[in-house]
Amino acid sequence: MVIGIIGGGASGMAAAIAAAENPEVQVVLMERQARVGRKLGATGNGRCNLTNLHAAKGGYHGDEAAFAEYAISAFGPEKTLDWFSSLGLFTVAEDSGRVYPYSDQANSVVDVLRFALERENITVKLGYEAEKVKKTASGFRIESKEETVECEKLIVACGGLAGTKLGGTMSGYKFLRGMGHKCTKLRPTLVQLKSGWSGVQGLKGVRCNCHAAIYHNGQLHSESAGELQFTEYGISGPVIFEISRDVCQEKGEWVCRLDFLPEISAEALASELQRRRKTPLSASELLTGILHNRLGRVLSQSAGISQNRKVAELTDYDIQQAVRAVKNFEIGLTEPMGMDSAQVTAGGIFTKEFDDRTMESRIVPGLYACGEVLDIDGDCGGYNLQWAWSSGRLAGLCAGGIK
Repeated sequence: MVIGIIGGGASGMAAAIAAAENPEVQVVLMERQARVGRKLGATGNGRCNLTNLHAAKGGYHGDEAAFAEYAISAFGPEKTLDWFSSLGLFTVAEDSGRVYPYSDQANSVVDVLRFALERENITVKLGYEAEKVKKTASGFRIESKEETVECEKLIVACGGLAGTKLGGTMSGYKFLRGMGHKCTKLRPTLVQLKSGWSGVQGLKGVRCNCHAAIYHNGQLHSESAGELQFTEYGISGPVIFEISRDVCQEKGEWVCRLDFLPEISAEALASELQRRRKTPLSASELLTGILHNRLGRVLSQSAGISQNRKVAELTDYDIQQAVRAVKNFEIGLTEPMGMDSAQVTAGGIFTKEFDDRTMESRIVPGLYACGEVLDIDGDCGGYNLQWAWSSGRLAGLCAGGIK
């Protein structure tokens, strides 16, 4: 039996390695780029946050988020790490639960998977741009400009549209829709957010820890705490990625409220700033030693404090306005950055059209799908790669007749 797999990313490689555990199966892995795992090699700023120790407890989204539960429970973080260990990868876990290769290099993850694909019953076709997929009487036909692959079973693991410069594509959605499946609206997630506030340009590159809360028409949409980074267009960083899902997807007022000192009370901060009135500092240095210098100056200016004044001249009202700027700073949001900048695609092929215990289509027998092409996306911090490993392995085992 021949199993065809379209897509040599995380889920596709996991599916190929799993299916090949049946020595009687021939696996043909088709990847349109010049090498497998290109997008994987760029994840986590080149470090590859390959899973999260808490992923088995939830953290997944979609119209039917529960669809992910069986695959994750069958092959969760612990089994995933055992699997990678068997492939020769050393890993290290952070206190947050995020797991990285011990080398701190994403290429280490790609390499052990690439080596695992070097089996007699796995053929990897690089530069294979699948253009047409057809259901045949005996299985499936995948056509490219140069070559045609015939297989009895087919796994679509093309990934999502996010990260188009690294390989994001519409192909998987197109192939599955062509065989009768439906797709939700696709949106970017784990993505930077744009702001209309002119001050972001002056803060470009500044990083800080904060509590961030996003409001839509005055109602809390999402919140988290962690590192934020200002960019030329708005705000980014892990804390923003964690709460960016579906932001600015509906009309109305979208605002991000930032507390730059979440572990210090407003009263404690006010007391410290009051104490500084006894010093010869200029107002531009009011927040020196507390926040990044550039950020401190911008916040004191936004509080209406002239930078030419002396801290000793500030009134109680000035101090309270400065505290408000630090503890409850509002930035208007306009839209997310596009799919090019997004790490993950929210939305995808309807999961109700697939069996969650096999990843097989309920519409087309012998057709499987896994990973980001389906309407499942996870929280920031290794959840999406865990979904790729879990769903890919489940699809490969079931297609290969092992489970």
